[in-house]
Amino acid sequence: MQNDNLVEIEDVEFGYGDRPVLKGITLSARRGQVIAIMGSSGCGKTTLLRLIGGQIKPGQGTVRVAGESLGELDEAGLYRLRRKMGMLFQFGALFTDISVFDNVAFQLREHTDLPEDAIRDLVLMKLHAVGLRGASHLMPAELSGGMARRVALARAIALDPMLVMYDEPFAGLDPISLGITGNLIRRLTDTLGLTSLVVTHDVQESLKIVDYIYFVSEGVIVAEGTAAEIRASDLPYVHQFVHGEADGPVPFHYPAPPYADDLRRGKQRA
Repeated sequence: MQNDNLVEIEDVEFGYGDRPVLKGITLSARRGQVIAIMGSSGCGKTTLLRLIGGQIKPGQGTVRVAGESLGELDEAGLYRLRRKMGMLFQFGALFTDISVFDNVAFQLREHTDLPEDAIRDLVLMKLHAVGLRGASHLMPAELSGGMARRVALARAIALDPMLVMYDEPFAGLDPISLGITGNLIRRLTDTLGLTSLVVTHDVQESLKIVDYIYFVSEGVIVAEGTAAEIRASDLPYVHQFVHGEADGPVPFHYPAPPYADDLRRGKQRA
C-alpha cells in the first residue's frame, strides 16, 4: 500500500560545526498537498530543503522521500531520486545568457534522450501552463521579476517531478505577481498531482493556498496546523508572526543593559 506521505522527516538534528541549526525536527508532507514551512530568518527553513534534496545529511534522524531514506542511497540512487524533484530558487536563478525557452529546455536536454521536436513541444507546454508561451524567445534580462519567477517555475516542473520545493517564491514580487505565483503553485499542485514544499515569510499569501503549515523557531517546530488553525492560534509566537507584530516572543530590542544605565555610564565617562 502506498504511503500517503511523500516526505517524512523524523527526529532530525543538524548543525554547522558547533552551531546547532535543527534540533529534533519531525514533519511530513502528504502527496498532492501544498505544505508551508515558516519562521524567522536563520531558523533552519532552507536547511530543511537542502536535507530533503540530499545536498547535506543530518547529524541524527532520518529523511525519507517516496519511502527511500536519503542517508542510505549511493550517489547514483541520490541522483535518480533528485530527477523526480523540482526546485524554484529564491529570485528564480535563471541562466542569464540563454533564452527563456532554453532555460526550460535545459533539464530535458541534460537528463533525457528526447528529440528536439519533442523537447520543443514540452517546453511550450510548460511555458503555456505559467502563461508565458509567448515569451519563449526573450532573454532573462528582458523579464520582470514576476515573469522570471514564472519561467523558473516552468523550469522546475519540466521533468514532471513528484515534489517541488520553493525557497521564498514570493520575495520581491508586486501584489499582482505575488497573487499569480501563489495561484500557480496551488493550481499546478492540484493539476499535476505534485507535492509542494514552500519556504516563505509571506504569511497572508500562504494562508490562501496551503493545506498545512509548520512554524520553525530556533531549530524546533513550535506550531503546526491547517490555515484555519493557524489563523485561530493563540500561541504567542504564531500570533506575532501572523499579525506582523513588532514585539513578542521575538523581541524588538536586541539584548542590552537598561537604557538608564547606559546613559549614566556615558555621563560618567564624560
